[in-house]
Amino acid sequence: MPRLLPLIAAIAAISIVGVGLSMTIPLIAVRMEAAGYSASANGWGVAMSGLATILVSPFMPTLVRRLGVRRLMGLALALAVASLAGLAFVDNVLWWYPIRFGLGASLTLFFVVSEYAINALAPEDRRGLWIGIYSTSLYLGFALGPAIIGFVGTEGRAGFYAAIVLFIIGGAPIIAAGAQIPTFSERAGTPALAMIFRAPVVMLASLLFGALETGGMGLLPVHALRNGYDAATGALFVSFVAFGNVAFQLPLGLLSDRIDRHKLIVAIAIFGLVGALALIFLSARYAAFSMLLFVWGGVVGGLYMVGLAILGARYTGADLASANSAYVMLYASGMMIGPPILGVTLDASPAHGLFGGVALLFVAYLATVAMRGRMTKDG
Repeated sequence: MPRLLPLIAAIAAISIVGVGLSMTIPLIAVRMEAAGYSASANGWGVAMSGLATILVSPFMPTLVRRLGVRRLMGLALALAVASLAGLAFVDNVLWWYPIRFGLGASLTLFFVVSEYAINALAPEDRRGLWIGIYSTSLYLGFALGPAIIGFVGTEGRAGFYAAIVLFIIGGAPIIAAGAQIPTFSERAGTPALAMIFRAPVVMLASLLFGALETGGMGLLPVHALRNGYDAATGALFVSFVAFGNVAFQLPLGLLSDRIDRHKLIVAIAIFGLVGALALIFLSARYAAFSMLLFVWGGVVGGLYMVGLAILGARYTGADLASANSAYVMLYASGMMIGPPILGVTLDASPAHGLFGGVALLFVAYLATVAMRGRMTKDG
């Protein structure tokens, strides 16, 4: 029971924070659009969160070691609330860029510490199950956020107030359970950046998933419009991928507890490549395209989850925090490079470019696996 309570607290924290995060993205986008800013200016605002993650992640093991989980989560919550209040009350949108950097830093603290806590607390024979529960809860939170925005609206400050309340509700359990989450006094044997080279197959899975999730889902509505569908159908395609993620996390988590996780993550990448090639040729066939999007999106969504389970099985203490920091940092890097790469391939070929670009990303990843020569416990 002592391990169960902090596990639930960590999952609850990141799930509710996911709701708040998925609320703030459309809120800010609408506010900037209403203020007359370009789409590229809006995009740079989103990039500030990714930049914050890349810059803050390497320091996470030191922060956990020096402050402990409870104080660090208290700091993260305070920074999140201050950032959301700034977005609500500061009218000069130019100030939103540094404010969004602060919000991105707070989210990095939440994500890295929550994932570290889940990996540190989950029993080895049920690690995939617990990470599957975490991933499912997070995706449900992401799905719920826009629905709340639909209820409170985008006008005024109500949406930001709701996000602040959700962050407080989400942060409170993990702060309360912080003393029960294992911490460490030693320095990490391998710095976060060096972890990338120790486990490239696993770490690059996070980079690949970040690129696919942000670039693929972000440009899927554009792909739909350029292939004869309307905007509503394009949004529906994104929903199919999202629901696939919700449906497949637990089964893949359970599967990862029963078979070699390294082989599973490579099998997911191979399926992702084959599925992307199939999606190229099914774009004009609505029913088949939609069904494959659901399955393909759900299976590919397991890349991040299975990689996270591999790190938890291999590392403990400070090294686990270091590995988790590098993992989140590469995910954020993928978020920043995915949209430009897939945007170029989509512009080059409106009919086939999006999933052709996705296929190329999978080919690059699988080539890295092949160059390793063999799969080892190092990833």
